[in-house]
Amino acid sequence: MTHLLTTPIGRLRLLGFLEGISLLLLIGIAVPLKYVWKDPSLVRLIGPVHGLLFLLFIFQTLHVGVERKWNFRDTTWKVILACFIPFGTFYIDRRILSKR
Repeated sequence: MTHLLTTPIGRLRLLGFLEGISLLLLIGIAVPLKYVWKDPSLVRLIGPVHGLLFLLFIFQTLHVGVERKWNFRDTTWKVILACFIPFGTFYIDRRILSKR
């Protein structure tokens, strides 16, 4: 896992994984707890963490896109779009990031 941290694309892949997991925890566990059992504590905990990971993923995508001279229309926008879709970061990791 430490080899992921040595390159910008590795850091982007790690952020994508963490962002995807945090979104799944948020919509799969925290939000149901909030609305079904009236317990918002997990949303208060996971929400800001997910928000930070989301922003870091976008900034890292832009950084890698500029550094690697990605064509914005062909690659960068697809990677950014992935973090708006549940499971999107996992899909984009397999389809684009793991091959770069």
